[in-house]
Amino acid sequence: MAQKPSIPKGTRDFNASDVAKRTYIMETIKEQFQIYGFQPIETPSFENSDTLMGKYGDEGDRLIFKILNSGEFLKKISDEDYNQKSESLITPKISEKALRYDLTVPFARYVVQHQNDIEFPFKRYQIQPVWRADRPQKGRFREFYQCDADVVGSKSLFQEVEFVQLYDAVFSALKLEGVTIKINNRKILSGIAEVIGAQDKLIDFTVALDKLDKIGEDKVKEEMRGKGISEDGITKLQPLFTLKGEFGEQIESLKSILSASEIGLKGIEELEFINTAISNLELKTAILQLDVTLARGLNYYTGAIFEVSAPHGVKMGSIGGGGRYDDLTGIFGLKDMSGVGISFGLDRIYLVLEELNLFPSTITESIKVLFINFGQDEAMFSLNAVTKLRQAQVKAELFPDAAVSGKQRKKQMNYANRRNIPFVVIMGEEELKSEMYTLKNMVSGEQQTVNFDQLLSLLK
Repeated sequence: MAQKPSIPKGTRDFNASDVAKRTYIMETIKEQFQIYGFQPIETPSFENSDTLMGKYGDEGDRLIFKILNSGEFLKKISDEDYNQKSESLITPKISEKALRYDLTVPFARYVVQHQNDIEFPFKRYQIQPVWRADRPQKGRFREFYQCDADVVGSKSLFQEVEFVQLYDAVFSALKLEGVTIKINNRKILSGIAEVIGAQDKLIDFTVALDKLDKIGEDKVKEEMRGKGISEDGITKLQPLFTLKGEFGEQIESLKSILSASEIGLKGIEELEFINTAISNLELKTAILQLDVTLARGLNYYTGAIFEVSAPHGVKMGSIGGGGRYDDLTGIFGLKDMSGVGISFGLDRIYLVLEELNLFPSTITESIKVLFINFGQDEAMFSLNAVTKLRQAQVKAELFPDAAVSGKQRKKQMNYANRRNIPFVVIMGEEELKSEMYTLKNMVSGEQQTVNFDQLLSLLK
């Protein structure tokens, strides 16, 4: 017996319902991207290895899928090199291309390569799959989609304001109300590190602070001590552990903590601008919240940091995130090109919408009406009606095989039920003679005999 086929770990098949729901999310996001003036681009599934390698740190480099060169690639390696069994020595000689790890580095490459053809500031969106050789586990896949929007070539904080509005617009359109858009600023974290005398331990300090909600104040302090942060510095941090209240109240508390830090006060100034603008413009359904423990992407974000969490009561990690970066294209030689961008977590948004039953019932409806096949003459008459319905944008289908027995007719009805087709048309001998159609509602069971114009009106 042949072995049952399988797919690689960390990948997935999607059935028709899955695809319809994922398409609904992506089309909703895409529509808002376009309303906000973002232009679509696409980049290749694979890039030259030197475009990707060295851009994500050692851990990221290990997770990049390498593509073997065509032909007899091993012949180009000397016995001496081969015998050393050194991955770093051999890989560049047998693999010149790699699958993209994210959309950000290819975007930076795109901007640098096409800089003479781009009008800056350049607003782009991209919805494409990426690949990571990660260890598969629940919610973590080796192939998944990213939905990104970025603006490069402008340092204006109005861009951050627009991204807050964009998050609000997308989740409101998805009927996912009550999401929290958390915001922080890298300059504030740098200012706090400066005040406590731990500038060289910025990453250690922020990683520990980021765990405040998970492990509590005492454990965070213990971890900071373990990282070499002084007792005096931890004492100066005390107001952060009890930072509460509205956005404006937290800002005032931060001003007193960071009064001696120029960079910290600059971060506060930027956050105040964004909060004031959003207060004046007002959000539809989302909530903007200051979170000084937010430290994602600290290695490349230089200003605002965003993270979006699901509505209260839904246990899910972040469903979006992003931030301001001042020199993304610098990795390819184009200096001082400031940008800001955000991303939507497609798979997690899907799970949240599913949990809250927020997918419209119509999106998984592949066919509106199925014509039962009673034989060749009836089928030809039915197919004529199916053709006219399709021309009127009604999704219609004729069952291909004739039902010559009651059992086979029942099979066709069951087929309609299993595919969630809401209507069937029964076109038997009597209907054929009168050129009428018996329309059955598969939910209510109600039947009515109508002419074609009435049929079209009922199905539209």
